Amino acid sequence: MPTIQVFDPALCCATGVCGLDIDPALVAFAADIDWLKSQGVTVTRLNLGQQPQAFADHAQIRQLLQAQGDKALPGVLVDGELKSSGRYPSRDELARWAGLAAPGSPPAGRVAIRVAAPPQGACRAPANAAAGTMKCC
Repeated sequence: MPTIQVFDPALCCATGVCGLDIDPALVAFAADIDWLKSQGVTVTRLNLGQQPQAFADHAQIRQLLQAQGDKALPGVLVDGELKSSGRYPSRDELARWAGLAAPGSPPAGRVAIRVAAPPQGACRAPANAAAGTMKCC
């Protein structure tokens, strides 16, 4: 099985699926990642807001950011090869890159989710984040 790395833009938590205004693309992508993992694929997600050094240390991602800025994120690498940047790939793309048969992507469109308030302090910007750079739940 290949190894997939996802270099996410700065998100308030590991998946970005938190807070009151949830992006449906992040919800679908989180489900796609869970599906990949259930198929035995190793997936690592790195968050620019929480792990900036990983972005600086990875030559390919660093060059991508220098050329295109943060609009290049998310960047998706499969076994070290850049497969996608600037958007979250579909489940079908992820399955193809992993050598799997995709059961189909979740339906497109807005997803309504009711989110309870997180426990006090459950989601906050890291101590070393610049002031005003994180939107948090």
